[in-house]
Amino acid sequence: QVQLVESGGALVQAGGSLRLACAASGRISRIGAMGWYRQAPGKQRELVAMITSSGTTNYADFVTGRFTVSRDNTKKTVFLQMNSLKPEDTAAYLCYAKLAPAPYSGTMGDYWGQGTQVTVSS
Repeated sequence: QVQLVESGGALVQAGGSLRLACAASGRISRIGAMGWYRQAPGKQRELVAMITSSGTTNYADFVTGRFTVSRDNTKKTVFLQMNSLKPEDTAAYLCYAKLAPAPYSGTMGDYWGQGTQVTVSS
């Protein structure tokens, strides 16, 4: 069974930093893009950052210059370094991966983690 497990969420003061991690586990034949979304109470889920298997990154406008997404393909892990955090960054941060379980069937699906809570106090 394929799982995405996030870690690193916490309560932090405005201006602080956090590093989130998400590890994919289970029988996986290949992984494409990995990244992070977030969802605050009463709001829609929104893209935060994405990174392809070759390292190309894409960021939401509201995090450019503050957050950095990276990945370790050998460990099937994606990271999100968050600096200069603001109260409006408070949300559940969900890991995403486009991947194919083993044995490879020819298609890749969308997989989600359970989320890790980030709370930024003013």
